[in-house]
Amino acid sequence: MITLSACPCLLRSWFGYLALTALCLTTMRSSSGQTMEDFDSIQLATLKNSSGMTVKVTNYGAIVTSIVVPDRQGKLADVALGYNRIEDYINAVDKPYFGAIVGRYGNRIAKGKFAIGGETYSLAVNNGENHLHGGVVGLDKVVWSLKPIVVPGAQAVQLSYLAKDKEEGYPGNLQITVTYALNNQNELKVDYLATTDKATPVNLTQHTYFNLKGEGEGDILDHQLMLNANAYTPVDAGSIPTGEIAPVKGTPFDFTTLKPIGRDIDQAHEQLKFGMGFDHNFVINRAPGDASMQLAARVVEPKSGRVLEITTTEPGVQFYCGNFLDGRLKGKSGKAYVKRGGFCLETQHYPDSPNQPKFPSTILEKGKAYSSSTVFKFSVQ
Repeated sequence: MITLSACPCLLRSWFGYLALTALCLTTMRSSSGQTMEDFDSIQLATLKNSSGMTVKVTNYGAIVTSIVVPDRQGKLADVALGYNRIEDYINAVDKPYFGAIVGRYGNRIAKGKFAIGGETYSLAVNNGENHLHGGVVGLDKVVWSLKPIVVPGAQAVQLSYLAKDKEEGYPGNLQITVTYALNNQNELKVDYLATTDKATPVNLTQHTYFNLKGEGEGDILDHQLMLNANAYTPVDAGSIPTGEIAPVKGTPFDFTTLKPIGRDIDQAHEQLKFGMGFDHNFVINRAPGDASMQLAARVVEPKSGRVLEITTTEPGVQFYCGNFLDGRLKGKSGKAYVKRGGFCLETQHYPDSPNQPKFPSTILEKGKAYSSSTVFKFSVQ
């Protein structure tokens, strides 16, 4: 049975209560236009399987707050970075997007502008001169509707949100549904569905930071990573793609076989300088037009033996290794999140696709449906 906790201004976590202060409610109401009652309805759902894995999801930002999985000895640890108090998600310095669904457009759009059908749209600019992860109040900062649903062989919750026309500058009313389903094979499946009444860019992704040693247990540079990608999209100094699709062979970006994340991260390479390390979109190996589930990445943590495999229908995956974490943020265990204390593997379309005609399109037309799936599978070796 799915555990669902709810209480006005309080959200129960896996070891305590998450307090939501009146000040935070007022601030969020003025930023997003939502009402006080919306923030009184924050909930936390707990998904459990027969293998000892637990996943917790809140309807604030559709955030995955916790992923507890065993190591090779059967010892459980929470491998997802995050907080115990909802106010910390709301007020976090530097807004790291821990565990959230981001969008309407995950990643960057150059100068916050794009055109559809000859009409130019201006979005909120919140990352230098560019638009990032849906804007100032993106999907990670709103309250979704949440309900348990029946999925054969899994425990599941469905979250829904209507992003209104002109919200953060985007055209069209976009109805979004995200489903999290946990099965007994330690697979967390994330399904996305969206429809619109006007053509609009859509690029949704899940933004969990992982540390397979356990959240707060130092950096992730010893994790071994394989990316099923022979190419990546280089960026300029503002992290906007140049339009080139470049081969990874012979560069620090070659993760076609398992290697430690930290092996090449400090090489003298312009792209590493621009990203302060790895913060780039990798082009998943697949045939043109193929939207079937495909392996995107495999991560092995040698000490614990934990393994994470990610499969997706998306054409790309953004690999980010926590370059901007600096120890100021303290997580669920009370430990500081040090530089490169977590990694993200954000399955997605490519950054700035609305302004890059050679990239796969992210424009959702009226009457069409946006559909995407990603599976996070945990195991040990």
